[in-house]
Amino acid sequence: MRYKKILFLKDVLGFMLTSFGGPQAHLAILLNDFVKKRPYISEQELMELHALSQILPGPTSTQTLIGIAYKVGGVNLALITFLIWVLPSAAIMCFAAISYHTLKLKNNFSHILIFIQPIALGIVAYAAYSFGKKILTTQVTWILAICAIIASLILKNAYAFPILILLGGMVSSATETQPDEDALRVKLFSKVNPKKVAYFIGILLFFGALGAIVNRTSPYSLPIRLFENFYRNGILIFGGGQVLVPLMFTEFVQMKHYLTDTEFLSGFAIQQAIPGPTFSFTSYLGALTLANNGYGLLGQIMGSVIAVLGINLPGFILILFIVPFWDDLKKITRIKKSLIGINAVAVGFMVSAFLLLLQPIQVSWLNASLITGTFLILNFTKIKTPYIILGGIVLGILIT
Repeated sequence: MRYKKILFLKDVLGFMLTSFGGPQAHLAILLNDFVKKRPYISEQELMELHALSQILPGPTSTQTLIGIAYKVGGVNLALITFLIWVLPSAAIMCFAAISYHTLKLKNNFSHILIFIQPIALGIVAYAAYSFGKKILTTQVTWILAICAIIASLILKNAYAFPILILLGGMVSSATETQPDEDALRVKLFSKVNPKKVAYFIGILLFFGALGAIVNRTSPYSLPIRLFENFYRNGILIFGGGQVLVPLMFTEFVQMKHYLTDTEFLSGFAIQQAIPGPTFSFTSYLGALTLANNGYGLLGQIMGSVIAVLGINLPGFILILFIVPFWDDLKKITRIKKSLIGINAVAVGFMVSAFLLLLQPIQVSWLNASLITGTFLILNFTKIKTPYIILGGIVLGILIT
C-alpha cells in the first residue's frame, strides 16, 4: 500500500509537469495517467469526480485530483497531492510578481510582453467561445448569459457576482427540474455534519469581520482583508479557471485598484505559459497587491501564500467533505440542473471580462490581428496555449 502511494505521488508530479491547457486538457491527462496507464480508479469514477468538481465552486482540476488521491489513500495523501500540484506553479507566479516589482524589471517586462496582452485577450475570447458553445444551448441559458454580461458591465462590483451566480442556479433549477425529490434530499442532508458546515462558513465570516474591524492603517489589515477576498472568491467561482479572470479583474483592478490593467494581463499571460492549475494566477495577484501597497520581499511572499491558501481552501474542504456521500448527491437532478444556469452566468462573466480587458489595450491593426489570430489558432489548430505565449515573448524580445 505504501509503494502504491509513492507511485501515485510520482504520477502526480508527472501530471503537474505536463498539465498545460486548462481543465479540459487536464481531464484527458488524468484519464490516461490515472485510469489507463495505472488504474488507481475506474473511468466511471473519474468522470463522476469530474462532474462533482463541476458542481462545486473552486478549481475543477485540483478538486478532481484531490478526489482521486482521497480514494487512493485518504486525507493525508490528498493533502500531499495538493501541495505537489499547487506549489511549483504558485512559486513561479510569486517569483514573476517579485521580478515585476521588487527587482525593478517592470520596464523590461513591458517591452518583452508588449504582444502578450492582446494574445491573452485572444485566450479569454476563446475560453468564452468554447465554454459558451457547450453551455448556451437553450433560450434560458442565452438569457442568463446576456443578463450576466449587462449586469457585470453596469455594476462593475465584485459583490454582484455571487448574487448573479445564485440567481442563475435558481432559475435553471426551477425551470429544468420537477419537484419530486424531497425524500432523497432528506436522506442526503441527514448525512451532513453540521459542525463541518459551521466551520466552513465560520472561516469566511471570521476573516470578513476581522478585516472590517482591524484599522485599515494597521500593517495587518490588508493581509487579513486579502485572505477574505480570496477565500470568498474561492466559494463563488464555478467553472474553474475561466471564471477566475473576470472575478479577479473586477475586484482587484476595477473595484479596489490593487493592480493596473497592464500588470493583471501580464500576469495572466505568464500563467498561461506554465503547467499547473490556473488558480496559481492568484499567487501573482497576492504578491503584487502587497508589493503595490508598500510591502517588501517577505510581504510579497506572504501575499502569495495568503492568495493560494485563500482561493484553494474552500474547494479543498468541499471536495473532501462531499466525496464520502457523492453517491447520494449525484442522484439529485435539481443540483445538476442548477449547474446549467451557473455555467451560463459564468459564460456571461467571461464575455464581460473580455470587453473590460479590451479597454486598456491600444487600438491598432496589430493588436486586433494578435487577438483574432490567437483565437483562430486555438479554435482551428492543435497548437497549445503555451507555445502561442512563448511565440509572443520571442517576438517581443526580437522587435524591442
